[in-house]
Amino acid sequence: MSRALLPLLVILAAWPPLARGADEVAACLECHADPSMTYDLGDGKALPLAVDRAVFEKSVHGEQGLSCTDCHPGKTPDHATGSLAVVSRHELARLSSQVCRNCHDGQVAEGIHHAPIARGEQGVPACSECHGAHDVLRPKDFRTHIPAKCGACHVQEAATYRQSVHGSAVDSNDDVPVCTDCHRVHKNADTSPGALSLRTPIICGRCHTDEKRMKKYGISTKVVSTYLSDFHGMVTTLQRGTEKGEGVKLAAGCTDCHGVHDIQLTKDPRSRVMAANLQKTCQRCHEGAPARFPQAWLSHWEPSPKKAPAVWVVLQFYRLMIPFMVGGLVLQISLHLFSVARKRKP
Repeated sequence: MSRALLPLLVILAAWPPLARGADEVAACLECHADPSMTYDLGDGKALPLAVDRAVFEKSVHGEQGLSCTDCHPGKTPDHATGSLAVVSRHELARLSSQVCRNCHDGQVAEGIHHAPIARGEQGVPACSECHGAHDVLRPKDFRTHIPAKCGACHVQEAATYRQSVHGSAVDSNDDVPVCTDCHRVHKNADTSPGALSLRTPIICGRCHTDEKRMKKYGISTKVVSTYLSDFHGMVTTLQRGTEKGEGVKLAAGCTDCHGVHDIQLTKDPRSRVMAANLQKTCQRCHEGAPARFPQAWLSHWEPSPKKAPAVWVVLQFYRLMIPFMVGGLVLQISLHLFSVARKRKP
């Protein structure tokens, strides 16, 4: 045997997934490759027990060389005579999520679904009900499947999203956000309407301040900065800075005007911020707002001689006047101190 091969043999012997993974999978598939293999659950439904080797090998766990007992510990050749301590696939998924925590404890514990599961709420999905079991994909490959997965429970939201400017392009465009880009399901956060609204400048800003991405669609990257500089944005910023700022919404966030799952292009007749619909949108907060009310808002435009010239003139005045006044005050104080100092000299 060549001495050059010894280090490779040592690595193979010391790395369980490479040393035993393929052999163990092959042994399990002697039975579990049979597509007719099922287990009758207590709820009267059949649990499929077959595993497609090709699908598993393309999964993230298969690519990493994990073996069956990494997720199904304690299984022996005679386990086929045993029984499951669950009566439904949902109960099995919840039980299996404890195994997922062996490697992904942080994601499970901080997930938005973990707290209701821990409280014993029924119908809340566990890990495999979203990610799958033997077909778990990498996040970048799983991305386009997310709306359908979330839509299994959030039916109305998913249907609305599919009709939006984001959802209608999700299958062919990696630039548009999917559910988890905004909701971050593996990061525990307050999901109440007020708290979510306050976070929207940050959430929307992840994409809408990306110059490379927005340049493709001719969208300004200053929508967040212009929002933060007006009344709504100022209030939101100040409120987020308070200890209990996320409890009550005091000003409109991005989604209060543009929509949540139903965001449309601003020129689309269905858009809440289209000129013809703005009055109705403003009236959601400002009851009785007249037709001219939306004209008081700059609509993310920066003041210029062509757009809001009066506001632009006032800004230029203050840009000159404030330094002049502060400079004059400093000069006056300096001259006064200089005069006092001279008078005190003998």
